[in-house]
This record gives sequence, structure tokens and C-alpha cells, in this order.
Amino acid sequence: MPQLNRKLTLYGLTMIAIGSCIGSGIFVTPAKIAQEVPNATLILIVWTLGGIIALTGALTFAELGGMFPKAGGVYVFLKEAYGELVAFLYGWVTLLVITSGALAALGLAFAEYMTFFIDLGDNGKIILAMLTIILLTGINIFGVDISQLFSNIFTGLKLAAMMAIVVAGFLFYNAEKIPLSFSLTSNSPDNLMSAMLAALIGVLWSFGGWHHASYLAGETIDPKRNVPRAMVYGAIIVTVVYILINLAYMMLLPVGTIAGTERVAGDAVSTLIPSGGKLVAVMIAISIFGTISIYTMSAPRIYFAMARDGVFFKGLAKIHPKFKTPANAMMLQSGWAICLLFFWGTFHNLITYVTFMDIVFMTMAAISIFIFRRNRKDVERPYKTFAYPIVPLLFILISAAFVVNTLIERPKQALAGLGLLAIGILVYFIFKHMNQSSSKNAETLNH
Repeated sequence: MPQLNRKLTLYGLTMIAIGSCIGSGIFVTPAKIAQEVPNATLILIVWTLGGIIALTGALTFAELGGMFPKAGGVYVFLKEAYGELVAFLYGWVTLLVITSGALAALGLAFAEYMTFFIDLGDNGKIILAMLTIILLTGINIFGVDISQLFSNIFTGLKLAAMMAIVVAGFLFYNAEKIPLSFSLTSNSPDNLMSAMLAALIGVLWSFGGWHHASYLAGETIDPKRNVPRAMVYGAIIVTVVYILINLAYMMLLPVGTIAGTERVAGDAVSTLIPSGGKLVAVMIAISIFGTISIYTMSAPRIYFAMARDGVFFKGLAKIHPKFKTPANAMMLQSGWAICLLFFWGTFHNLITYVTFMDIVFMTMAAISIFIFRRNRKDVERPYKTFAYPIVPLLFILISAAFVVNTLIERPKQALAGLGLLAIGILVYFIFKHMNQSSSKNAETLNH
């Protein structure tokens, strides 16, 4: 039977963790965040809070990744802690909601930025998004070494471009033109806690993805050491870059202007260069393109693991004989993402839908560290979570608060995700029954 190739290095996996986070979010969500908390200090606080959540999550998952260095990552952690049903439901919502929804949103965002150069109507944007997903899925089927090279190039380009904006912000800041105030009293929202949690939707969308490194453990060189490191390094680098670039935005544009634009990076650079909007559009298109590439590669390892466990379509467990990639799982995910393009609504609806379900399962996975510390004391832990139990508790408490607030403030999207979860329970038992029936038939034939 063909096996997955172990070709991913620490550098390559770290670039995947970073590239999974930095897609379109940091370029399109600052407006929504500035609307919720129209105060420079609060904006920086909410982005710092997002970084703390990502880092505490990465530090927690680093221990789990070292314990279970298998293809599928979070799916494996959930299976070991709670059993097959919960793990299946994570894979189910990852396919139907989390990663496919993210791919659809990223595809639409990519098409939106391409309107700087091509005249596209609504149908044209959907077609371009669809073609982009198909192209990148095809490229990633050719092998994990091709995927690693692609990720290294595009993540490197987006980091360089973002740091150029940061440098420009600090070099050309004019305090007289844009007096940047860090007073907490000016323009603070009335219900501060609710506003901060609402702002976190966009922030967590922008930070989401560092755990994709864990999905690729089955193709990583020395996964017990490199998977934990890649997640932690990725979370730290993304946090620093995000805080710096938000500060740069506010040095080039007033907070009120940021709140009123969907193209904050383009408008910020346009204050320095007349053609800045188009320049930034190229940069963002490159960034989104790279993230779509990573997502078409990483999450299908979950469906591959599910199929090998006998709780999903058997064909998804097959590895391409030549390229050694789970090609069927990759094509299934991209096919469903394309379906989402045609019957889901606006970008902000998509990110609420995606982020809510993602954080629910990430919280459960984080809780599993306490289960394993109690029930599996003797299992080898190449990495132990820093400041345990404070770090995982911080991640769990903040994430749980976000989940509850989303249920209250955005019930339509949250309930849509929960409805799919309920359907997933039924689907799990159907696959379980099918697998048991085929096993009995095989035994009968053998006898």
C-alpha cells in the first residue's frame, strides 16, 4: 500500500503554519474591527488578545502534536480523547463548514482583489474563485514537496510585503496630519465586553490556521519535534506581524477612515503612492492565493485519516500511487468549497459561520490536554505545555466566551453550524453501519 512521503522540514512546516493564518483576514477585517471598537488602543488590545489566544492554543497543541504525530492532527487529538464520534464530527464540519467555507471565502476575496485589474461581475467573481481552487488543488496533488516549495515562496512574499507596509507606516507617520491617540476614553463603545468579543470574530478569522501544521504530521520529518515547534513559531511570528501592521494602518489612516473602508491596506499605501491601491491588490492576491494553496493541501489529511478509520468514504483513504498524496480527499474538499461559492452569502456571514464551528472544536481539543495528563501520564511528551495549566485554561476560557457570545449575537450562523453537526451524527452511524456490514461480508467470503 502506498504511504505518505515524509518530506516537510521544520522551516517548511512553519511557513505552512504562518501561511495558513495570513490570507485575506488581516487586509479585509480591520474595518469591521474598527467599527466595533473605534479606538486605537482597543484595536491593538483586541489584536493582541487574538495573538494571546493563538499562542496559548499553539503552546497547548504543541504538547498534543508531540504525543500524536499522525496525519490528521486535531482529528487525532479528539479521537484519542473523546472517541470516534467526536473526531468524525470535527472532520465532518471541517469538510462542510470550516476549511471548505474558508476556501470559499478566500476564493471570493481573491476574486474581489482581482477586480482592480479585471472587470468582473458577481458571476465572474464566482467563476474566478472556482478556477483558482481547482488549479491549486491540481498543483498540490503533484506531491508534498511541490506544496512545500509553493508555500515557502508565497508565504515569504506575503511576509516581505507586509513588513514593507510596516516600515512605510513608521517612516512616513505624520503626527500633525493623523494625531494617534491611545486614550481609552475616546470613542469607546458602551458595551465594551460585547464589542470586544464581536471584534474577535474578524481577529480569530485572521489568526486561524496555525494548527494546520498538525494535519501534516504524517508527512513531516521528525514530527514529534517539528510539529510542536512549527505551531508555536508560526503563532508568535503572525502575532508580531499583525500588531505591527495594524499600528502601521493607524499611522497612515485615521481610525474613522479605517472603519469605513473594505480595502484598508490599499488605502493606507495610497496615501504614500498614487498607485498604492493596485500595488497592494497584487500583494493581497498573492497572499490569498498562497493560503488557498495551503488549505487545499492540509485539511484533506483529516478526511484521509477518517477514511482509514473506517468512518468515511473508503476511496478517501487511497494515496495516489505516483505522487503519494491523498488526491481523492483533496478533490472532495475542493468540490464542496465550489458548491459553497454558489449558495452562501456575504464574506462576513461566511467568516462567522466558519470561525464559530472552528473554535468549538479547538476548545474541545484544548480540554483534551487535561484528559491526557490524567489518563495517560506515562505517554512520551517530547514537548510539555509552558505554564501548565494556566496557558491551556486561558485558551479555553477566552475561546468559550467567544462561542457563547457568537451564539447570542450571531445566532443564525451559529445555529446553521450546529444543524450541520446534528446531521453529522446521523451520517457517522450510517458510515459505521456500512463499514461493519462490509467487514462481516468480507469475513463470510473468507470462510
